[in-house]
Amino acid sequence: MKQGGVTIRIPFRKAKEERKSTVDVAERIALEEQVDIEDEPGIVQELEQEILQEVEHEALQEADQEVIPKGPVLQVQEVHRSFETGGRAIHVLKGINMEVQPQQLVMLKGRSGSGKTTLLNMLGGLDQPTSGEIYFDGRAFHEAGDAARTRMRRQEIGFIFQAYALMPLLSAWENVELSLRMAGVPKGEWNQRVAYCLDMVGLTKRAKHRPFELSGGEQQRVAIAKAIAHRPKLLLADEPTAELDSKMGAQIMAVFQKIIATEEVSICMTTHDPTILEVADHVYEMVDGKFIT
Repeated sequence: MKQGGVTIRIPFRKAKEERKSTVDVAERIALEEQVDIEDEPGIVQELEQEILQEVEHEALQEADQEVIPKGPVLQVQEVHRSFETGGRAIHVLKGINMEVQPQQLVMLKGRSGSGKTTLLNMLGGLDQPTSGEIYFDGRAFHEAGDAARTRMRRQEIGFIFQAYALMPLLSAWENVELSLRMAGVPKGEWNQRVAYCLDMVGLTKRAKHRPFELSGGEQQRVAIAKAIAHRPKLLLADEPTAELDSKMGAQIMAVFQKIIATEEVSICMTTHDPTILEVADHVYEMVDGKFIT
C-alpha cells in the first residue's frame, strides 16, 4: 500500500512465522515507515486488512496446488522364477504381483519353502526373474546389469538377515561403520551417523562390544543399525524375528516402526510369525509360489 508517496511492503510471511497478531505487526510496520499513527489513525487498520488479505491469498494458492502422490518404492508385475534341476524346470514363483509404497511396512507371510526368500532375493537384485518386471523407485530393476544392481544395493537398499550377518571380529560400531564405507559415504560423516544409528536402536552403551558379547536381540538391532546407516530407501528383512523370543521380536518390530517414521524408509520383510502381522500396513500371503487372497 502507499502512504504519503511511500510504498509500505507488508512482510506477511514473517508475521506468520513470528506468530504475532496482525495489529502488532501493522503498528510496527507503520512505525518503521515513519508514519505517525496518531496523525493517521486509520493506517493500522488498513495495514492489518492488507496483511489478512495477503495471508488469505497465500492460503488459497497453497490449497489450489495439485498434490502429486509419490509412486511405489517397489513394484512387481507378473514375476516368475524357475530353476532347472535334473532336466526339468521347477517353478518357484508363479506370477507375483505386489507393490510397496513409501514409508510402508509390508510383510510376506508363508511357510518355509513357499518362495518368500526367493522373492526377497529378487526384490534386492540378488537374483533375476525368469520372466516379469520389477521396478525399484521407478527404475527397471529386472533390466539392470550386475554393476548397476550392485550399486543400487549398496547405496539405496538395506538388508537384514535372519542370522544377523555381522562381522564377528568387528565391534557393533565397526559393523555399522562398514556399511557406510561400502556405500561410499564421506568419511567425515561416519562418526555422527554411526552414533545416531546405534542410539536409534538403543545400543549406544554396547557400541564397542563384538557380536559374541551381545544377545540375539542386540545382534539383530546392530544389524538394523547397519542396514539403515547409509540412508536407504528400502529395507529388505528375511525372517528378522525368527531366532528371537516373542518379547525380543516385539522390540524389533517397534524399532522398525520407529525407523519408518524417522528415516522415511519402506520395509518389506518375510515372516511366518502370526503374532507380528498386526503391525503391518499390508500382508501378502504366499502359498506354493503365489499369493492367495
